[in-house]
Amino acid sequence: QVQLVESGGGLVQAGESLRLSCAASGRYFSIDNMGWYRQAPGKQRELVATITNGGHTNHADSVKGRITISRDNAKNTVYLQMNSLKPEDTAVYYCYARLERYRWGPWDGYWGQGTQVTVSS
Repeated sequence: QVQLVESGGGLVQAGESLRLSCAASGRYFSIDNMGWYRQAPGKQRELVATITNGGHTNHADSVKGRITISRDNAKNTVYLQMNSLKPEDTAVYYCYARLERYRWGPWDGYWGQGTQVTVSS
C-alpha cells in the first residue's frame, strides 16, 4: 500500500513562513512527478507547484517568488517552502505523486490526506 504523508501545516500570520513536507512510503518501484495542490473553501482544487524527478519545476503564477517546491529523491520526499504568506493562501494543501508500483507496471497518481494552512491578516 502506498501512502503520502504530509506535515507542516498550521496557523500563521500574514507575511510569515511555513514549510510543508510530504513523504512517500510503502511498496513501489519508482516515483516520477511530485507536486502540491490546494483547495480553498468553496473553490476547486488548484495546482501550486510540481517537480519532476530530474528537478524541473513549475509554479503557479499566483505563488511565483513566494513559494518554492523542492524534493529529496533519496528520502522520497517533496517540500513546499512558503514565504510571505497571504490570507488568500489559506487552503488545504494536498501532496501528489505519480509513481510506478512495480517495474514495467502502470503509472498511477496518489494523493496525500491534506494539511490545513491558515493565514490570518
